[in-house]
Amino acid sequence: MRAVRNTDQGIVVAEAAEPEANGVRLAVASAGICGTDVNFAAGGVQGYTYGHEFAGTAADGRCYAVEPTVHCGECAQCRLGHVQRCSAPEHGTLGIFRDGGMCDAVTVPQNMLVPLPSGLDVRDACLVEPASVAWHGVRSAALVPGERVAVVGGGSIGLLAAAARQEGFDVDIEVRHKHQRSAAERLEVGSAEGVYDVVIDAAGSEAGLARCAELARPGGRVVLLGVYQHTVPLPGVVSLVKELTYVHSIAYGRHDGIRDTEQAAALLAGNPTITQTVITHRFPLDEAAEAFRVAGDRAAGAIKVVLHP
Repeated sequence: MRAVRNTDQGIVVAEAAEPEANGVRLAVASAGICGTDVNFAAGGVQGYTYGHEFAGTAADGRCYAVEPTVHCGECAQCRLGHVQRCSAPEHGTLGIFRDGGMCDAVTVPQNMLVPLPSGLDVRDACLVEPASVAWHGVRSAALVPGERVAVVGGGSIGLLAAAARQEGFDVDIEVRHKHQRSAAERLEVGSAEGVYDVVIDAAGSEAGLARCAELARPGGRVVLLGVYQHTVPLPGVVSLVKELTYVHSIAYGRHDGIRDTEQAAALLAGNPTITQTVITHRFPLDEAAEAFRVAGDRAAGAIKVVLHP
């Protein structure tokens, strides 16, 4: 079968072995390209099939998104529902240093399957994974009714975080590119102005984090959804003077027995404008190299680029 891998010559579609029989086999219908994928490809990371955002169809015709977290289910964090903090050696993510879903077919454990609600097409359902990241971040903010929320960063995570707002919250967003502003307007999200109780960092840059601190009110909270590989460049003086609280958020888990991925799928099913807005480009699997190039060029209009085997 075909699989997207990184090589010394860049991203290629290579021949790979058929997936093993243990688990549920899915014919992959959609696989999203994450910023992490783009950065790993540019950095020369090799040795596995890319793709942690994917969805597909089982042999019985049922469609699922995949929650790609590999976890033990037995450690203290897993028992609390924080599977993203699993302490077992096998903890990780499909598509990150182990084979993922940018291929024709995969076999995954039953507990990774997220049944798609009515109204969410499997060709759009690769968006469940990044929407879950955004939803978990919004939930980590512990919002109180009436609070103002701002998002800094207009990529897919930022727009999905803004779209995940709940009724009663005023949410605005600050973006860099014109096409991101157009997307925000389509999602009925305003421009950031003034000060906010909660600011969500979806930029993952020093300048973006400085802007988050600027937008936060004294005593406000900043939620870190941006990925920092080394030291987080917290703006010291303004954070100190305002007594800001920084909340870290990674991936997704469960709360009160409910999976973030299930809630994200319901969010997307209930508002088709989200997938229509955030997914900007689609490519067949054989054009993966070009899809990665486009995904890495935000100024050219890409938000979420999706591959379809």
